[in-house]
Amino acid sequence: MLIPHDTRIALDTVVDLVNTAPDDGTGGTGGTGGTRNGTSDGLGDIEALYGFVRSHNLSGVSELGRRDLRAVLDVRARFAEVFAAADARAAADLINRLVAGAGTTPQLTDHDGYDWHVHYFAPGASVADHLAADCGMALAFMVVAGEQERLRRCEAPDCGHAFVDLSRNRSRRYCDSRTCGNRLHVAAYRARRKEAAG
Repeated sequence: MLIPHDTRIALDTVVDLVNTAPDDGTGGTGGTGGTRNGTSDGLGDIEALYGFVRSHNLSGVSELGRRDLRAVLDVRARFAEVFAAADARAAADLINRLVAGAGTTPQLTDHDGYDWHVHYFAPGASVADHLAADCGMALAFMVVAGEQERLRRCEAPDCGHAFVDLSRNRSRRYCDSRTCGNRLHVAAYRARRKEAAG
C-alpha cells in the first residue's frame, strides 16, 4: 500500500495521540483519568501537550492553555472511536464530523525542509483543529483506499494500543511484535511445554 509521506506522518501522529489515553479497563483507551499499564494519562497537563506538539513537529502551534488541552482530549476520544468503528461507513461518519468541525482549509506548503505537501488546517488553527484536520484526512485516506480495517487495536490482553497495520497481508495483531507479540508467544510456548510435561 503506497501512502504519501505527509499522510504517513499524520497516521503516526494520530496513533501516538490515541495511545496517550489511559487504559479504561477494557483493553482500549478511556477518557482523561486513570492509568494505562501503570502510567498516567500521556496528556495529563499542558506541559505534556507541549511535549506532544514538539515531538510531532506540529507546525503553527504557539501558546497552549487549558482550553487547548480539553479540546485535544476531546479530539483524542473521537479518534479512538474511529479505531473502534465497526465498518468503513461508521468510520467515515466519525471522520466527517471531526474534519468538518475543524474547519479544514487545504493548502499546499513546503516548510521546514519538507517537499510540497497538503496541510488541511487553516492558518492560525488551534492545535485541536490542526490534529482533527490533518489526522482526520489521513484516516479518510485509509477509508477511501478501502483499508479501514487496518486501523486496529493491539490484541495483547493487557495492551489495547492503537496502530495502523501496514503489513502486506493485513496480518499484524500486535502494536509491537518485539514486546506484545513476543511476550504472548513466549507465554504460549511455556504453556505448551507445561502441558506436555504434565
